[in-house]
Amino acid sequence: MIQTRTQTYAGVDQEDNHGMTLTGRIIRDAWVFDIVPEGNTFAGKTAGDLQNLFEQVHQAWEPYGQLPSRLPPELAERHARIHAQAVALAKAAGWSAELGDDD
Repeated sequence: MIQTRTQTYAGVDQEDNHGMTLTGRIIRDAWVFDIVPEGNTFAGKTAGDLQNLFEQVHQAWEPYGQLPSRLPPELAERHARIHAQAVALAKAAGWSAELGDDD
């Protein structure tokens, strides 16, 4: 019998640089669109769960052309707040948005 161990995602709060990654952005956008409750870190989810979330978030962005500037005011404010908080946490932990020589 072959046993496989399914790897799971640690959670956006456990990522390096506090989730300043594509996966982190997708999870925060899922909060913006109420696909998952705000603050749900998506911990314990599989790669398949992440793929499904990515597809749901992509679909939610469709009416807005994937652009925050096209969001209605309520969603725009929520988007700005959620992403600003994430950037502030990451910067407080030492993350920098500046590209290094290897980037």
